[in-house]
Amino acid sequence: MFPKLTILNCGSAKPTDTQSPSSQIFHLRAKDYLIDCGEGTQLTMAQMGILPPSRLNNIFISHLHADHCLGLIGLLSTLGMLHRTADINIFAPAPAKKILQPQLDFFCDDITYKININEINPRKNEIILEDNTIRISTIPLKHKVPCCGYLFEEQQKLRHYCKDIGDRFNIPIAYINKIKQGEDYITEQGDTIPNSLLTTDPEPPFRYAYCSDTAYYEKIIPIIEGVDCLYHEATFLTERQQRAKETGHSTATQAATIAKMAKVKQLIIGHFSSRYQQFEDFLKEAQEIFPNTRLATKQTIINF
Repeated sequence: MFPKLTILNCGSAKPTDTQSPSSQIFHLRAKDYLIDCGEGTQLTMAQMGILPPSRLNNIFISHLHADHCLGLIGLLSTLGMLHRTADINIFAPAPAKKILQPQLDFFCDDITYKININEINPRKNEIILEDNTIRISTIPLKHKVPCCGYLFEEQQKLRHYCKDIGDRFNIPIAYINKIKQGEDYITEQGDTIPNSLLTTDPEPPFRYAYCSDTAYYEKIIPIIEGVDCLYHEATFLTERQQRAKETGHSTATQAATIAKMAKVKQLIIGHFSSRYQQFEDFLKEAQEIFPNTRLATKQTIINF
């Protein structure tokens, strides 16, 4: 299964008739990862036919501004009403426990599953979750409150086994997985069949970087360098660059500059201010610097 991104909502703090606050789901190898959970998240899920998100076990909150987390309690409550049983892990900067736990105790006191709140350090680039599918680490950002993005890195896939060559050497089925992991094969006669003859290289691991609310911040470039896709906020056009600086946000030009400097493969811009009704100027501004840019749009699925 190829990676994909579902952009649920892509607006900034103030909802409009076309935008709701930020939320998206990154899908990788039959698992879903919810990134931010602004107001309206579960409504959009319902409209898209993905409520409940049955493969969702981990939620990542970039920072504790209302437009990135106010939809969380409602979603968790609904999952309880739907008789969910699997644990959910929430990753968020401190003081997430102080803010979220009283709400959970009041609104979700009878839910059927366990919620684990994991406070992270948004000022450090560190791995916060890793399994045999994915490695997820934080990306320190520059905002008015502690805030971080998230880097999702697919784990290295197994090598491709060449069955026709394996059959020629009568390789037992039980040994094939070891060969996929990179081992040579030694025949009963003691001859070594090199792995390079029995396999081909796997596809490169997919890497997705989510950079939520942030001012222009070149320190993230070494962390996100070369990613397959970068989501970077672009709250304002360049005409309001001073306002962007004052509020800890970026312009479309600044987002594109980061993408170009980091040599990413694709850029998605979103988190547009509610003062704008049309967004083609954002795309034009960014594409002048980084041509492979697209707009985040509500209820959009992007297949990679």
